[in-house]
Amino acid sequence: MSLRNPASHPRTNQTISIGTFIFESGEELGNVELAYERYGPTNAPVILVCHALTGNQLAVGSRDERGWWAGLIGEDCPIDTNRYQVITFNVLGGCHGSTGPASINPDTGKPYRQTFPKVTIRDMVHAQYEALNRLGITHVHAVAGGSLGGMQTYEWGLLYPDFMDKLFILAATPYLSDYGIAFNHIGARAIKSDPHFRNGDYHSNEDLRGFEIARMTGMVTYRSSTLFEKRFDRSYHADTSYEIQSYLDYQGDKIKERFDANSYLYLLEAMNNHDIGRGRNGWAQAAKQYKAEVHTFSFEHDLLYPEALIQPFSATCEKGEHHHIHTDYGHDGFLVEFDRWGKWVAEQLI
Repeated sequence: MSLRNPASHPRTNQTISIGTFIFESGEELGNVELAYERYGPTNAPVILVCHALTGNQLAVGSRDERGWWAGLIGEDCPIDTNRYQVITFNVLGGCHGSTGPASINPDTGKPYRQTFPKVTIRDMVHAQYEALNRLGITHVHAVAGGSLGGMQTYEWGLLYPDFMDKLFILAATPYLSDYGIAFNHIGARAIKSDPHFRNGDYHSNEDLRGFEIARMTGMVTYRSSTLFEKRFDRSYHADTSYEIQSYLDYQGDKIKERFDANSYLYLLEAMNNHDIGRGRNGWAQAAKQYKAEVHTFSFEHDLLYPEALIQPFSATCEKGEHHHIHTDYGHDGFLVEFDRWGKWVAEQLI
């Protein structure tokens, strides 16, 4: 069956209100909104895609702004939008249109900033579930995501086990390790120690040098030493610094242009608290509760989410399957080299 009729391939990038939302903490907010992208035939099976820490709802994107999973998602791609429609939400607590710390508190007329309720991965999933219901979607073919998006995918399979047929979890472990928490702590400490942070009441991201350091720290963990050596090879930039130093400086500058520091802190804390075993007698018992097919992917040189923590989870699931990808990209492998692993996604979606 061909679904190439352009009229049935709309792309939507807008927000939806989910009304009053009660967080795991017990706090509640009224008129919570989630921004989302919806792409593909509206009569096709739905694949829900969940984004990573500094990602957003633009997984597919447009001709002018390619999405962060463009190439994995699209016509004749592994997630083929001739066969499926894809929906991606900006997470609750995000800063690309969804309600978060940078949103205006209607009671004060000022941004919530650090008064925003604490957000958990489970809060993110509950909010997206409500949004899907309001869009008239009561079942999805699959949920997929990497890193923070993978954490959400883990929780989708436990909070709403009958809502999907398949789960695709990339570069994410069933709980965040102490090693991962350690790097998140360094980043958060750098931001909070910046004198311009002012307990979250900063005038502008541009003032926050600590935010730059937090991003640099993250970038070092996202890719492998092998890749850095191949790419930079101790080369100089304009005879003033090494290329790797200029690269990190650039990444530090760019994050301030496209992400809110308070939101970054909230999402780091949500990642720190990620543990599918919380309240479920540990991760191994939780792994036995999945009803959907579970497909996990680990990436060579991933410092934060190693195969050693992912494969045992998959083996414990009743319908689990694990793939390990050989790559020099490390953790960022889930964002590139789709030709290396996209075929497994395509084959298991059918």
